[in-house]
Amino acid sequence: MDWKKAWSTTTDTTNTAFDALAPMCAPLASRWDREAERRTLLRTPENLTALLKAQRIHNTATTNLRVAKSLQQKARATSSGLLSKERRAARAALKATRADVKATGAGLTIARRNYPSTLTSLAVKAHAVHTVPGGLASWLMTEATHALTLWPASISAGLIGLNVAGLWLGRRQPSARLDDGMSAEEQRLASRLDPTFWVPNADARGLSGTVPTPAKLTPAGLVSHVRLDGRWTPKTFRAKSDEIRALLGARTDLRMEITSGSHGDRAAITLRTRSAADGIDLSGWKPGEPWGVDTITGEPVMVPLGRRMLIAGTSGSGKSWSTRALLAEASEAPDHRLVVIDPKRVEAINWEHRARTAITIDEVLDVTDELVAEMHERLALVPRGRDTIEISEERPRITVFVDEGAEVITMGRKKRAKGGDGESGDPDWSQIMENLGTLARMARAAEIILIWATQKPTMDAKGGIDPQISAQITYRAALALSTSGESRVVFGEDATEKGWHAHELPMPGVAMLRSGPKAKPHPINTRAFSPADVIALPARPVWHRASSRPAASALRLVKEPATPASAPAGAETNRDRVLLAVQGGARTVRDIADRTGINKGTVSREIKTLTTSGALHRADDGMLLPGRDAA
Repeated sequence: MDWKKAWSTTTDTTNTAFDALAPMCAPLASRWDREAERRTLLRTPENLTALLKAQRIHNTATTNLRVAKSLQQKARATSSGLLSKERRAARAALKATRADVKATGAGLTIARRNYPSTLTSLAVKAHAVHTVPGGLASWLMTEATHALTLWPASISAGLIGLNVAGLWLGRRQPSARLDDGMSAEEQRLASRLDPTFWVPNADARGLSGTVPTPAKLTPAGLVSHVRLDGRWTPKTFRAKSDEIRALLGARTDLRMEITSGSHGDRAAITLRTRSAADGIDLSGWKPGEPWGVDTITGEPVMVPLGRRMLIAGTSGSGKSWSTRALLAEASEAPDHRLVVIDPKRVEAINWEHRARTAITIDEVLDVTDELVAEMHERLALVPRGRDTIEISEERPRITVFVDEGAEVITMGRKKRAKGGDGESGDPDWSQIMENLGTLARMARAAEIILIWATQKPTMDAKGGIDPQISAQITYRAALALSTSGESRVVFGEDATEKGWHAHELPMPGVAMLRSGPKAKPHPINTRAFSPADVIALPARPVWHRASSRPAASALRLVKEPATPASAPAGAETNRDRVLLAVQGGARTVRDIADRTGINKGTVSREIKTLTTSGALHRADDGMLLPGRDAA
């Protein structure tokens, strides 16, 4: 029937309202119950005996004081001198009895404190203070010709009603409905986030004055909003994360986030019991697929090409597996090329069929020299009114991936071996970091994009990030890191305050990406791309820079055999270009560098190799000549 439906609706609405009010009244009821229990525990027979004894002693002292006052009055009446013996004796007796009354009064106060009244009787006495005067005022204000004046008495009754209602609501068990889709762990955590459990147990963990709302289940886990009293701020509440985890009985590896709430006296607890990315297949890669999925919103996360990027992650965090999808995208299109600098070799060899790879220190110096020369050539071609060149198959976007950054920095710090006896010595290895710094600062307009990866995201002597390069990075990603300090290096000094806690991420394959001021510190499940998946990718053209660039593009497929030194006419490598220059009449390092445009250090290194192989030799005057038999 309709009236039954209406009654049910009214009942549900009322219960909902009571459930909303219950958390606000829970602290009152909790303090009341704690105080009532404390008083009950103190009301023991031993404390009662002590109270009765203290009252008896105090009553005796009070009686003695009255006798002493009577004796003093009698002494004043019977003696005329102020310093008479009777008056002095009466004053001394009065002083002693007063001290005795004070001492026994203090003892009585302690005894009453040890055997207090029940909280109910105390409340009755307190309410009687305003109820009796209120009732009397109502009677006195009533005139014979008018109805009874009720407002003084009604105010007293209202205060009593508020007290009773507050206790009833605070003790009320909210009818919280746990979602049927909750796991057993989520149901247990939700029950502990309920105010009826939290408030009575918070004091033992140093969390009194905080009251959470019943937890809500979201695609990313459980969320509860916490009301904070005057002693708390969201920052101090966040500092109690260990106590909160203990109160909830949460797993130590369960990610828990404590953030500021909608108001200054609010905080939010989020328990990542599940992920919005659950069930989404992120294995393998196809062109155009997202880099990962936001575990909180479930939205795909795209990383556009052409962005200078930092990728950090400790060993075992899945950094290499997560980065490969970006490299595959950067080497797929006809107007894109990939360069991989990897002193550890392990990653570079997987990309040899579709990327220019540099592993040894000589190769790294060569490729960075070529990239800087290419950059300067391209910058001269940027048209008026544009910020970058137009990429094409002739001049493709070049993505330079550095893995591992710390090893490359170490390469750049290698001491240079001096030459002697006609030998030119080592090139200037510090030119490696000079080149990479130049690329980071200037090469975006030339569409040469740097991606810097490292396991050691620090800027100290053994760190894996160069400060000049870090300053130019616009996209910052991190998988699991070791410390909060590393999180601040990657994401900025405000990382801890704003929730960029990469040091708390699980391993492997979970990252954070800060791509601008509006980015949120949401964990991202990244795409997993194995070495076998990389090797199975189809081959793509590999970028190389020729000694001069006409309109045609200087590209060479990886399968194309290298031109031997004996046929320099088709020179493509620095070594061939150096040999060709000497055969063309260049006799000094400077002459060769001027003719080829190659860095002097690289020229010296190639001369050393060609001299050792016999393709070049030095005359008595130090001039370079082709072949051993040339005179």
